[in-house]
Amino acid sequence: MSLYVKYRPTSFDQVAGNEATVEQLRTMLSGGDPPHSFLFTGPTGCGKTTLARIAASHLGVAEDDFVEVDSADFRGIDTVRDVRRNALYKALRGNRRAWLLDECHQMSKDAQSALLKGLEDPPSHVYFMLATTEPERLLPTIRGRCVTYQVQKLADREMVHLLHRVASQEGERIERAVLQAVAERADGHSRDALQILEKVLAAAPDARMAVVYDSEALKSTSLRLAQALLGRQGWRAVASELEKIKEDDVESVRRGVLAYCGKVLLGGDNERAGAILDELMEPFFSSGLPGLTLACYTVVKMG
Repeated sequence: MSLYVKYRPTSFDQVAGNEATVEQLRTMLSGGDPPHSFLFTGPTGCGKTTLARIAASHLGVAEDDFVEVDSADFRGIDTVRDVRRNALYKALRGNRRAWLLDECHQMSKDAQSALLKGLEDPPSHVYFMLATTEPERLLPTIRGRCVTYQVQKLADREMVHLLHRVASQEGERIERAVLQAVAERADGHSRDALQILEKVLAAAPDARMAVVYDSEALKSTSLRLAQALLGRQGWRAVASELEKIKEDDVESVRRGVLAYCGKVLLGGDNERAGAILDELMEPFFSSGLPGLTLACYTVVKMG
């Protein structure tokens, strides 16, 4: 089991950082009339779905009555119709049910309009949890129907504290300098930090810093991939760079390409950089390297 899954918080007390958001949720859920529609926004890998799960638990939703629909499962309006139809049924174990729609901004306008009807008058036993990195792509009426909670990236000190706690629970003692390096590389993304920590824990103590700084190789890969895409070098050159990427490093490479192309675009009008940003904006946690490969192939075929 990966560290990110093993140490995923199951209560508000276990959540690292985002104190203000956690306190807002606690206050809201302790009231007598909680909302039926929640919207969690913020960067990827920072805890939006985790907070949604904890909120659902506080509402009395049993695990069997919590349904998560991620972006890979969206089938447009048919998905929303399925959700609304199933929402009419009673809970399997408790008295309440909840649906989490992750990366919900990927839903079509028609699907969002259909979802709005469900948000306007939900059954009394049903709650909707929406999570997205791009709330501006949701219909204003959907945002208006939800209570919004903003999730932020972790500060380095918060990340170091989280990493130290996890390492200690794994029975490992890691130098603070190594933990600080992991935090800097993860750039506030707790999921990435724990994935790096997992590699660090698997290494000998005297090799752990080298494992962290293996990110330099990833940066070089990101740079070469971005330059191949921007320079229109053709699919053979792009595929050659993709073949060097390990499955565990896909997200780091993706963000590296985004950072490089973002700087290019800020330096002046560059349609190609904009196209790359558009294709690689969404994370590939579900599709992995094949997802990144398809996105790069799409950019190349744009000509």
